[in-house]
Amino acid sequence: MATVTIYTTPWCPYCIRAKQLLDNKEVEYTEIDVSAPDARANMTSLTGGRTVPQVLINDQATGGCDELHALERSGELDKLLSA
Repeated sequence: MATVTIYTTPWCPYCIRAKQLLDNKEVEYTEIDVSAPDARANMTSLTGGRTVPQVLINDQATGGCDELHALERSGELDKLLSA
């Protein structure tokens, strides 16, 4: 199974949606709250993204909630998760 990391904030509805998708697929992930300035800076350096959520699958930045759901619709998410 793939290694999944998701950068979030507790109040973000898009973060909740992204985590729900991963939870429904029974994907284990590491969640990192970027409320702290250092965590957000780390997220930006790893993903290039400045908004949350930011999802990494096997250390590859896949984007945010919309991109994660687009991967699911296209069938590509399962391929990434099984790699």
